[in-house]
Amino acid sequence: MEASANDDRPRRVDVGFSGGQILTLRMRDDVYKGLREALDSVGAQRWHEVESEDSQVSVDLAQVVYVRLDTETHRVGF
Repeated sequence: MEASANDDRPRRVDVGFSGGQILTLRMRDDVYKGLREALDSVGAQRWHEVESEDSQVSVDLAQVVYVRLDTETHRVGF
């Protein structure tokens, strides 16, 4: 994620699973980085706790196919 003045603001992250389900969460940068590190780790535990904006979620890392970070800048107006 690119550093900005709004790093503490939660951003939308989609987690795609092998069965086709998609879990959409809003999380802070440090939580997103922790999820990515857990996925990249060879010796990672199967389950990873993710603290989103409104809930605590346990993610089965063995079932994750992709993680998508929303990088679009949201603007008001046309």
